[in-house]
Formats: sequence, structure tokens, C-alpha cells
Amino acid sequence: MASGSMGWETSWYHDVMTKQTTVRLPDGLADDAEAVARVRGESVNKLIIDSLAAEIDRVRADESFTARAKKLLERDQEILDRLAK
Repeated sequence: MASGSMGWETSWYHDVMTKQTTVRLPDGLADDAEAVARVRGESVNKLIIDSLAAEIDRVRADESFTARAKKLLERDQEILDRLAK
């Protein structure tokens, strides 16, 4: 079972509340995703969850990304603080 740094395993699908969303994929990417999932013996949903978790892990490890995210969050907090006055 795949496990990311987020502390959950992709097998939790039926054990916890999930958020449903719609993703529109270009035809070629959708076809490739279906083929990869079929070869792996898993659903496209699981492939997308695993891929998204891996990307989130990757950007969390990217110091440049996390610095930009921190700066944006600090700016958002400044705006919220100003509006709350």
C-alpha cells in the first residue's frame, strides 16, 4: 500500500470521509492514465490520489516553493488583520 508523508494510506478510501471532485483530463492523458492503472491493477482514482500525494510531497520538500507559500500566507494574514480592524 502506498503511503505518503501525509500519514495516510491510499487504502483508507472506504474508512474515512472523502471529498469528491471532478477532474477534466485531456483525452490523451485520460487514456494514458487508464492504461497505467489497468497495468497496475488499480483504479484511475487510486492512480490520481497516489500521483497527487507524490506531487504534494515533492513541493513540500522544495524550499523555494515553501518560502513562496509562506510569503503568500503572511501577506494574506496581513490583509485579513487589516480588514478585521
